[in-house]
Amino acid sequence: MVKAIRFAATGGPEVLEYVDVEAGEPGPGEARVRHHAIGLNYIDTYHRSGLYPLALPNGLGQEAAGVVEAVGEGVLHVSPGDRVVYAGGPLGAYSQARVMPAQVLVRLPDTISFESGAAMMLQGLTVQYLFNSTYKVQPGQTILFHAAAGGVGLIACQWARALGVELIGTVGSDDKAALAKAHGAAHVINYNTQDVVQRVLEITQGARLPVVYDSVGNDTFTRSLDCLQPRGLMVSFGNASGAVPPFALSELATRGSLYITRPTLFAYASGRAELEAMAADLFGMVESGKVKIEINQRFALSDAAEAHRALEGRRTTGSSVLLPWGMPGTNARP
Repeated sequence: MVKAIRFAATGGPEVLEYVDVEAGEPGPGEARVRHHAIGLNYIDTYHRSGLYPLALPNGLGQEAAGVVEAVGEGVLHVSPGDRVVYAGGPLGAYSQARVMPAQVLVRLPDTISFESGAAMMLQGLTVQYLFNSTYKVQPGQTILFHAAAGGVGLIACQWARALGVELIGTVGSDDKAALAKAHGAAHVINYNTQDVVQRVLEITQGARLPVVYDSVGNDTFTRSLDCLQPRGLMVSFGNASGAVPPFALSELATRGSLYITRPTLFAYASGRAELEAMAADLFGMVESGKVKIEINQRFALSDAAEAHRALEGRRTTGSSVLLPWGMPGTNARP
């Protein structure tokens, strides 16, 4: 038996239960992974709250790093003893060990720790596809990236700087502004004290932007559209403040024939070849030192509810991880 988080009803963090489960044996195409670290992501709160409906009861979490314990028939790309990381597959990463589809597992380089691996895959691969596929940013461009002090945001700040892109980041406090600036944001806007659209126009000397990346949703959507140049692209990839409300398509026309997309990582990394290429790009950025994974919060798996409260209360910066075998110093071992 191993410990895992399960929930039988949607709602607040209090619905999360820390229970005993059977890890099981892998069948054809599957692998059993013993987790060393688990990624904490905002999408986890969408699943728990019911914003993204699920069949219940269910597990939670899509991202973790650990060691392969066993593989089923037909699994050739990983073997027992391999260090692996993943972001995707069925929910259930909030566990000490699990059986899962092997196709989503990627070998983790020895130069990258389990904690960094667990903290960076979903967020890092998100930045990878946003900057390389959804809209391929070019050196010298200026872009707007909301929530620049979050896990995705801090990676985006560093990645943009490495590409020679001037990133304007939005944040909710002066402390977060300093954090984003230290990680490579060229300019930072505190949306609680400054007018985002006005500040963008001041920074660019009246020019609007070719692309805006927005994971905040309801609170920032209209302002994001107002920052775009004619035929600019609005990339809405999250709903941290709530879902974007219905709007008329004429809003895009009156602002200059804007484009809009609602991408997901799992659509971009749906094939094995795509996943391997994206992960290799991410690993290369991290191994080069151009992107550092900032893990600012660690929680025991048993404290998953508190971790969700911190995340939803905007009390976190950078990345957060859950530790399935207890916090350091507890003598628990994977």
